Amino acid sequence: MKILEPLKLNRGLLIVFEGIDGTGKSTQCSMLTELLNKKGIAIISLAEPTRGKWGMKIRQLLTEGRKGISPEEELTWFINDRKEDVESNINPALKEGKVVLMDRYYFSTAAYQGALGFDPKEIREDNEKFAPIPDRVLIFHNSPEKSLKRIESSREGKSSFEKRDYLIEVQNIFKNFTGPNIRFVSSDATLEKVHEEVLNGVQDLFELKL
Repeated sequence: MKILEPLKLNRGLLIVFEGIDGTGKSTQCSMLTELLNKKGIAIISLAEPTRGKWGMKIRQLLTEGRKGISPEEELTWFINDRKEDVESNINPALKEGKVVLMDRYYFSTAAYQGALGFDPKEIREDNEKFAPIPDRVLIFHNSPEKSLKRIESSREGKSSFEKRDYLIEVQNIFKNFTGPNIRFVSSDATLEKVHEEVLNGVQDLFELKL
């Protein structure tokens, strides 16, 4: 198993965990957070939507349904939430040389809102005008059916974003993202095997001991 050595960073790193719900991305983000903490690496672990003003509005929308909120207004909420997160949390941490781990970022906005009819490429480009581009994006994937089973077993009901046909479209958009910073991670294996794949996906960003 590859072990991450403490970093000697001249700048911070931004590592993003993406994918539809039920792919295990949040679990893997927590596992990497725990490992880096044990290695004495300065990190901050964040999640979007945030717990701020706009993030809480989004969380309410996710659990209670859109209730007349237009897709355009919804997208604006996500952008506003991210702008606050970038200004208050992400940029300051990067300037301090910390490793920033994100459970969701603007790729989720592009995928989920893209499945509602917006242009994913345009959403991504608009976000990259103000949000730092990640050093690494780990996109987790498995079948929407498996994701829904995991969601249903972990909590009661499903959010308005978790219908099968919708998730298929969202995952298809995730699969079409390209860039030198993007890695795809299959979450069909055991937690340990997926964790190994995560480490392989970020190892070039760190000093490693085999």
